[in-house]
Amino acid sequence: MPEPVLLWLRQDLRLADQAALVAAAHERPVVPVYVLDDATPRQWAMGGASRWWLHHSLQSLDESLRAKGSRLILRRGDFAEQLAAVAEAVGARRVHALHHYEPWARNAEKHVAKRLDLCLHDGGLLLPPGAVQTGAGGLYRIYTPFWRALRAQMPPATPLPAPAHIDAPAKWPESDSLKDWSLLPEKPDWAGGFAKEWTPGEAGAKARLDDFDDELGDYDSARNLPSVEGTSRLSPHLHFGEISPAQVWHHIDAAKGGSGRDADTFRSEIAWRDYAHTQIYALPAYGSENARAAFDALPWRDLREARSDFAAWKKGRTGYPIVDAGMRQLWTSGWMHNRVRMITASFLIKHLLIDWRHGAKWFWDTLVDADYANNSVNWQWVAGSGVDANLFTRIMAPLTQSEKFDAADYIREWVPELAKLDDKAIHDPEAAGVRPRDYPAKLIGHREGRERALLAYRQAKG
Repeated sequence: MPEPVLLWLRQDLRLADQAALVAAAHERPVVPVYVLDDATPRQWAMGGASRWWLHHSLQSLDESLRAKGSRLILRRGDFAEQLAAVAEAVGARRVHALHHYEPWARNAEKHVAKRLDLCLHDGGLLLPPGAVQTGAGGLYRIYTPFWRALRAQMPPATPLPAPAHIDAPAKWPESDSLKDWSLLPEKPDWAGGFAKEWTPGEAGAKARLDDFDDELGDYDSARNLPSVEGTSRLSPHLHFGEISPAQVWHHIDAAKGGSGRDADTFRSEIAWRDYAHTQIYALPAYGSENARAAFDALPWRDLREARSDFAAWKKGRTGYPIVDAGMRQLWTSGWMHNRVRMITASFLIKHLLIDWRHGAKWFWDTLVDADYANNSVNWQWVAGSGVDANLFTRIMAPLTQSEKFDAADYIREWVPELAKLDDKAIHDPEAAGVRPRDYPAKLIGHREGRERALLAYRQAKG
């Protein structure tokens, strides 16, 4: 029997359209390996919600591999050390994997390549960073021209089918038990609502995409309505690589309405993932440093002073119903509607004048789709500190946004103490004089918060 090769799995937990798996299976017996390394990413080790998802995704992947004659090997520790140990145990020298672009992932690839023959393949994005370039040969900083240039290179390559069978090695190396990793919360089990919302794994991703067919025709408008929730909810599946963006693109092309405006708007959202990864490829510290140095001088409130406000924001107790609904949805389901993500982020940054990095870390811990590129670029877009960002001086009015995007039923679902209020009063019960006793007063008035934010911005500009 030829010597086996390793398949190093990370955020690419699927069998279909998996270029690394196809290459490995074509060569010789394959040993699929997932390494849980919490040390290498440092402060970017996976948060609690992501760990819940990872547990179920790995469980699903192992079942799929066993149906193909294979299985998943689990190891915990340093990426390079654990892969080298598995390779030695089975007599392998080569590792196949997909490219990843987070700074710690790129560093890990360098360390693995020093010890083993590492073969990297594309497949996590529509196109790898650097494939979409400006006329001068550089990387795009502004999204709109990036999208136009990427669109000109579409559609992506036809997705690869999963192998019919995966040859097993003569002997399997030792594997950790998934249960022993304790990825699921127990004391307390705060993820009780997650299972009602999500089915992690490749089959769950495919089902979610199929369900979206019925929503595609209204996507351009419905995606902004929290009460309708006309989004695809594919983000965690894409983050964990249970489905590839190429699979999504080709599915939309074949769907009814796939040539219309709604479908193209959705494609642009898929392309935003590529844009975000291009930014972290160019600026690896995007998650912790302002992309615009001028924002380093912005006088954020000291978190010791603002701690109670930050806690109220996290718990959904700000007195702004649309903000509170979003934060409670996040805690209960591990997800938040995209329009509401912008509103809640803007409220923290501008109304409460709390550094965007604190909010980004909270999302990192509580989102099942917590993605370093998307999370970092999106928070800096709202803050105004990103390379392509909303102006800091454009301050979202949460009460106006709530009414404009018809969020009444969304608020009723997630803020039950307001459920009996009519559509007119529910967006601002305090101003309507009907605020229930068990619902908090506003932490700060909109005008007061706006003026404080603008003053801080003027001070930063000197």
